[in-house]
Amino acid sequence: MAAKRIDIGGTTLQAIENDGMVVARGIPYARADRFADPEVVSPGAEVIDGTERGPACPQLPSRLQPVTGPVVDCLPVSEQCQVLSVFAPADAERLPVMVWFHGGAYVSGGGESPKYDPLALVAEGRVVVVTVTYRLGIFGYLNIHDPHTQNLGLRDQICALQWVRDNVSAFGGDPQRVTVFGQSAGGDSVMSLMLCPETAGLFTRAILQSAPLGLPRERSALAAAMTNAALASLAGVPAMEADIQQLLEAQVAALVAAQPFGRLGMMAYAPILGHAPLVSAEQFEPQIADAARRVEILVGYTRDDGRPFVSMDPRGARLQRFGPLGTALAAVIARNLTRTEFGRPAIDLAQTWQRAGGRSATFRVDWAPPRAPLGACHCIELPLLLGAVGAWTDAPMLGPEPRTVDENLGRQMRFLWAGFAHDGVAALGQRQLVFG
Repeated sequence: MAAKRIDIGGTTLQAIENDGMVVARGIPYARADRFADPEVVSPGAEVIDGTERGPACPQLPSRLQPVTGPVVDCLPVSEQCQVLSVFAPADAERLPVMVWFHGGAYVSGGGESPKYDPLALVAEGRVVVVTVTYRLGIFGYLNIHDPHTQNLGLRDQICALQWVRDNVSAFGGDPQRVTVFGQSAGGDSVMSLMLCPETAGLFTRAILQSAPLGLPRERSALAAAMTNAALASLAGVPAMEADIQQLLEAQVAALVAAQPFGRLGMMAYAPILGHAPLVSAEQFEPQIADAARRVEILVGYTRDDGRPFVSMDPRGARLQRFGPLGTALAAVIARNLTRTEFGRPAIDLAQTWQRAGGRSATFRVDWAPPRAPLGACHCIELPLLLGAVGAWTDAPMLGPEPRTVDENLGRQMRFLWAGFAHDGVAALGQRQLVFG
């Protein structure tokens, strides 16, 4: 392991070179005050330490922790969480770039997690990978201080892409060949980024993994109800003066207020149409058609995407008390949820893309380890694509010990994901992929 200095726009970055890989962690790409627009970090004379993992946004424990295990427990926490990490072959020269946006229902997770380290993807696929951390929950997707300036987490993501455009060539990446990819809320982020006119030219390919595309996108009434509940929770304390714990409690109050809105309550925090940088509901379809002409997409889901959400719902838990009949009914509900919120919308999006003159392909992940309690559930593909060695051994979704990952299937998926970054849909060999 050796230190490596990289010049990025006049700023010196201290990175690490090891086993033919350059890794730079926790790089600030933007700065923002609480509830304020981010600004891309300008070059300076200081040396940036890129040898330590950066922070995650303040958050409560993830509701999917019984599925994935802890994701960010090892990370520091800060409202100044606009950081990214870059992973590149040491001899990289104008390689395709893949930018990862993590999931977590817009309220949990962080790009600096060891579970998202892309070392195998970088080495096997000959790509440069950037992992991004952005503001979450009340800090990023419910601006109770300035209701006219929403979508702060999405604005962070755009700043990260602008940083990539301006600086990734220093790591051997090609800023003209950028693929964005994300899972769950990260996949939904990818969709939202394509609905922002100002992202034109920042990426040309996109991978959407298990994005809840079936959820309604019109959420202005929901946001108003959540804002009122959050402010009531603060009981007169100004949002700019509240401490982090008070804001997280307000976040929970807003989440409770979202439950009467039905399906939207599944992911209450999310980008809001009609607030910059997103287009309005009326501009949705024209913007999709425009994006289809510029961006190739690979979109898909897992066979049992819906199962964790049924199992964690109190109504699903009550069904289990009825023995085999209750279990069978819960399985039917999970299959329906998978179909309506993940599967059919993914296929529909791919078809919409093609009708608009774009190029698209779909995938489905059927793989699950033996005795996996939730089958090929939401997040099951993540250990196949990403993660430091041993990072996923604590994930309950992988079943009882030993919790192993199918390395042959993992290599296949990484090969295809990297191939898509290199050559788009043409590299996949077919328009419909099934894994497992």
